[in-house]
Amino acid sequence: MPIELKMPALSPTMEEGTLARWLVKEGDKVSSGDLLAEIETDKATMEFEAVDEGIVTQILVDEGTDGVKVGAVIAMIQGEDDAAPAPKAVAAPTPAPVADIPAPVVSSPVNDVPAQPKKTDLAENDRVKASPLAKRIAVNKGLDLTSVAGTGPNGRIVKADVEALSGEERRAVAPAELDRGLRAVTAAVTQTIDTDIPHEVVKLSNMRKTIARRLTESKQQVPHIYLTVDVRLDALLKLRGELNVSLESRGIKLSVNDMLIKALALTLMQVPKCNVSFAGDNMLQYNRADISVAVSVPTGLITPIIVDAANKPLSKISTEVAELAARAKDGKLQPHEYQGGTASISNMGMMGIKQFDAVINPPQAMILAVGAGEKRPYIVDDAIAIATVMSVTGSFDHRAIDGADGAMFMKVFKELVEKPLGLVA
Repeated sequence: MPIELKMPALSPTMEEGTLARWLVKEGDKVSSGDLLAEIETDKATMEFEAVDEGIVTQILVDEGTDGVKVGAVIAMIQGEDDAAPAPKAVAAPTPAPVADIPAPVVSSPVNDVPAQPKKTDLAENDRVKASPLAKRIAVNKGLDLTSVAGTGPNGRIVKADVEALSGEERRAVAPAELDRGLRAVTAAVTQTIDTDIPHEVVKLSNMRKTIARRLTESKQQVPHIYLTVDVRLDALLKLRGELNVSLESRGIKLSVNDMLIKALALTLMQVPKCNVSFAGDNMLQYNRADISVAVSVPTGLITPIIVDAANKPLSKISTEVAELAARAKDGKLQPHEYQGGTASISNMGMMGIKQFDAVINPPQAMILAVGAGEKRPYIVDDAIAIATVMSVTGSFDHRAIDGADGAMFMKVFKELVEKPLGLVA
């Protein structure tokens, strides 16, 4: 029997992708595990492997095709024991509804209890009788309105009905459905710019579209609080130099960022009230510090994760960061390597940026923005001296982290960096 090869869901948020390149052609024999195509998702370009054995009889979607829906038939494979199909006209593939394709379950500390998508929820929210405000609140909170009794005119659901739902009635909507609902809510702000200024239209990559959407949602829905401290780096730079001498024979060279990643992870473990995620009526308290490291790539920004960074030696962190960053720039990261994390770090000091405020990457509740280390007048032992100082700003989700807890976090981080022997203890 002919086997339909369908566009896979290569990440939980993927609804469509770009078929970047075919690695096989019609008539090729393939076995389980063979690479079939390269697919650009909202995060990276990933390789798609064959599951079945057979011969590729038809390629239905040309390479370079954008917007191929998850579940759309992209090729046909004939089993080796089956008779070859008679030639026939190739019809345009009909994409299967995204809601019918379960998103893959990714094991990560941010998603300990993954929900499976259903056909109802937000799709049915659009069909129930509810005010636009009630629907928007339901989407933002991930609520299902199909069983809610409305108190408005003719049984219409209004804002008060949504806000009155009990904890038992607040059924969470699956992540893929919530993602679609949020896009529907924000779609109204999309504009076409009419200008007579000479220009060219540059098509957005899937990654850039995702970045634009997620950062907009973060600033709209997450109340940010920003806390900045100046941190003296002289002791850390001295220790780094000494460690690099001993690590030179192993081909390892620590960066300041490697040491800051370890300091961030240790601070999260010492101030656990900041190692959390806001989850509606609940809050997730993490027992491990997984650090997402912002890496700039040609198509945007991606955050590979150093898992359990607090319990890894600096040499291991340095090696992992280098390997993950290299594969990120090549678009070869696997989903588990960039999805999850309990907090993020973004370092623009190497570009001379003195201080900046970073946008939180939900569902994380904080991100650390690191500026450049520079020579500044500084009070040392009650006297003015010249010291190497950097400004560090923490962005905190004020729904989950109080200002006092954020301040304690910044205090502990500063102390760890200024007395860095704790990073190697």
